[in-house]
Amino acid sequence: MADETSRKRKVRGRKITADREQKEGRRAKKKLARRAPSDGDRNGDSPLSDPADIVPEPFVETDAVESLRGRINGWLEADQPVHLIGPTGCGKTALALSAAAERDRPVVWLNGDEAIDTAALVGSHAGGERYEENDQFVSGVSKKTEIVRERWVDNPLSVAVREGATLVYNEFSRSDPAAHNVLLSVFEEGVLERPGKRGEDRTIDVHPEFRAIFTSNDVEYAGVHEQQDALLDRFIGVHVDYYDAETEREIVDAHVDLSADDIASVVETTRALRDELEIVVGTRAAITAAKGLTVFDGHADSEEDGEFDDEMVTNVFTDVLAPKIAGEDGGDIDDLRSQINETV
Repeated sequence: MADETSRKRKVRGRKITADREQKEGRRAKKKLARRAPSDGDRNGDSPLSDPADIVPEPFVETDAVESLRGRINGWLEADQPVHLIGPTGCGKTALALSAAAERDRPVVWLNGDEAIDTAALVGSHAGGERYEENDQFVSGVSKKTEIVRERWVDNPLSVAVREGATLVYNEFSRSDPAAHNVLLSVFEEGVLERPGKRGEDRTIDVHPEFRAIFTSNDVEYAGVHEQQDALLDRFIGVHVDYYDAETEREIVDAHVDLSADDIASVVETTRALRDELEIVVGTRAAITAAKGLTVFDGHADSEEDGEFDDEMVTNVFTDVLAPKIAGEDGGDIDDLRSQINETV
């Protein structure tokens, strides 16, 4: 009799435990099915940046820079996307980031690339969330219930549009134009469509504070795609050229520890080479050359005159500019050195 009572207690205890586990499992399953996606689910690692964190350091403020940035922000205030176009090394990216930071709105940064497609802009499904319930109430029988909910992750454009951020799309023209078709409805109808997303939230209404700044090199640069006219017609094009001599000196001075006379000499040489050579000689080249001269001690034996040794200057600028002719037909390093030497 005692054994029978003990057996019933054990059976009843197992049944109570199994009932509790089943109820907890059902509750968890319902909770997962009902749960709305959180910001973390939508965005993964959020691309939003605080405007104070993206200001270029160092960044030179001269009348020329402030005037150009004022034009950019004026068009942004008029709710127009701005396209900065100009030669490499002229400071487009730094200018775009500075203008974006001045709006005091979150910033989303994106670099153009051949691999960029529509999904890379708006988002895509990134696996799923899975819940599994095992029911082994009946001895020797296993019942498994599984639910899977697809997990969507928004990419930079979707996040910027929804949060009212400033999108800085650097090297925009290096991406395939087909990826940019989604931008047409953003700037025309104020709606972003997310292909691949199903249901009512397939589209996002564009936040009234959303703005966009694009940068690209001139069309003759290698690796640059010509974008569709329908999109470019909706842009404001601001041409960014090399700054005046005073601004270039300020920029080099902010990056390199050299005397004012030395910096003036480097910038003067850079600007002369820019006029004489057929390759692009940007402000970035002046900064790099100045850094090289500090490393290689480019002064003549008598440093009192403050002049650089011509041969050292020629060598430094040749090293800096040699990659510009690498792989080109007719690219001859000796010809380049000779041209630089004549200019110096």
